[in-house]
Amino acid sequence: MEVELSYVLLIAVVIAFVYRWLNRNQDYFCDKPIPALAIKPILGSTGPLMFKQITLFDFFKALYDKYAGSKVVGLFDTNIPMYVIRDPELIKRIGVKDFDHFMDHRALFGKDHADNSSMLFPKTLFALNDHKWKSMRAILSPAFTSSKMRQMFGLVLECCENMANFYQQEIGAQTGREYEMKDVFSRFTNDVIATAAFGFKVDSLQHRDNEFYVQGKKTMQFGRLSVAMRILSHRLIPSVAVWLGLDLIDLEQRKYFSTLIRQAVKTREAQGIVRSDMVNLLMQARKGLLQHTKETEQNDGFAAVEESEVGKARTSKQMTETEMIAQCLIFFLAGFDTVSTCLTFLMYELTLNQEVQDKLYEEIMETHRLLNGQSLSYDALQKMKYMDMVVSEALRKWPPIGALDRLCVRDYELDDGEGLRFTIEKGAGVWLPVHSLHHDPKYYPTPEKFLPERFSDENKSSINLGAYLPFGIGPRNCIGSRFALMEVKAIVYHMLKNFSFAKTRNTEVPLTLAKGMAGTMAEKGVFVEFKPRIVAPAGALNVD
Repeated sequence: MEVELSYVLLIAVVIAFVYRWLNRNQDYFCDKPIPALAIKPILGSTGPLMFKQITLFDFFKALYDKYAGSKVVGLFDTNIPMYVIRDPELIKRIGVKDFDHFMDHRALFGKDHADNSSMLFPKTLFALNDHKWKSMRAILSPAFTSSKMRQMFGLVLECCENMANFYQQEIGAQTGREYEMKDVFSRFTNDVIATAAFGFKVDSLQHRDNEFYVQGKKTMQFGRLSVAMRILSHRLIPSVAVWLGLDLIDLEQRKYFSTLIRQAVKTREAQGIVRSDMVNLLMQARKGLLQHTKETEQNDGFAAVEESEVGKARTSKQMTETEMIAQCLIFFLAGFDTVSTCLTFLMYELTLNQEVQDKLYEEIMETHRLLNGQSLSYDALQKMKYMDMVVSEALRKWPPIGALDRLCVRDYELDDGEGLRFTIEKGAGVWLPVHSLHHDPKYYPTPEKFLPERFSDENKSSINLGAYLPFGIGPRNCIGSRFALMEVKAIVYHMLKNFSFAKTRNTEVPLTLAKGMAGTMAEKGVFVEFKPRIVAPAGALNVD
């Protein structure tokens, strides 16, 4: 009898312990003067996102609107406490002024350790933390200045011209042809990354199943169950996940991209090849030959972010071969998806807003005339004011990243100066709800309308930069913003010069976005018709 009672008590204790462990976060926000979402065991507050019951935009929009009178809202993302910052002034304080408290991203796939040498993602600039991130940012930053973009512009231009020529030939004498925009621009960005970041040419329009594109598509399949399980493993049992080598990138793709970079470096060093691309810049960076130099003021676009003193600092750190491969990989991940996403939704808006399309076409043809038969130049592209307005507005309405994250690296006393004061503990995370801020009528009247004039010379000075975050904010902003804007504008120039864009019966209005953590993705695709134009020679009368 006593033995049976002991077993009952043991089971009761175990059940109580498990129950307490599963519900240990229930009272986390109780002593905070902020509202908080309900917390469920293991899933936290983000279960609907994990199980793809809601879009990322709708999740944050519902939270943002529900607590309209609050500057900060609490929730749990699985087992991580998160503070959603709704106030632009607090965002600027956290992202810039008090950046030293929030310099890291959450470690979704482990930290960079010597014993996880087979893992690449933890070694990327995005995933690095603390002094390792600072050193790598300082090494890489000189590779992304305006002068370096000008040097690489020819590689991007070649891809743009190739794409315009391909569709001209494929459509031929037809009045038009329908295409799905994500597929179109994924192939374009794939080719740009191949030539600019990996140092070799592919043509994903002519050769649709080339190995680089196929391997790249496999790399971008983040919606797979296996990837979700890896993320969950790194959150719940991080030491075991690192020991098992659970990386964001599958082993097959790691080996493929690593081999490409090693072969490119070996060939260039053996044959003395110099090419104006990212491989060449990274080879210089490894040797300590890249340093920030003061440049003449360059208008790279309203959305372009400024480099902080962290990126401009001098560093003696040497980049290893594995680190170099990791940086090429993160350029691929960022360039393949975010740029193609921006172009997909920009094309959608030009299709729906004919007056914007016509006005942008007029500016393109004026630039074409002024070039007088010459190819588009980097400087000519930067002078196109309406182009910049259109791209800036597309990034406002359809930001590729719906929310930014930061990790609190040491206790932070948040004080808004108006009575809100509490501590964000070390280890907690912060979310900046980009899409929700971009659609708040307080900062952007009639936010669902596509209005490039928001970013005119007369209006852009009134935009609160804490509520415009397409490329992030502060020292940890997107290092590749100039490259991305150059790429987007260059292909829009060439495509709109040669084609007009029209709706088809498959063009969904309004768009249905994919549910889950996917971010900005149309569930059923974005279909647009390309209709060839008749473009007169530069300096002649254009007949359209």
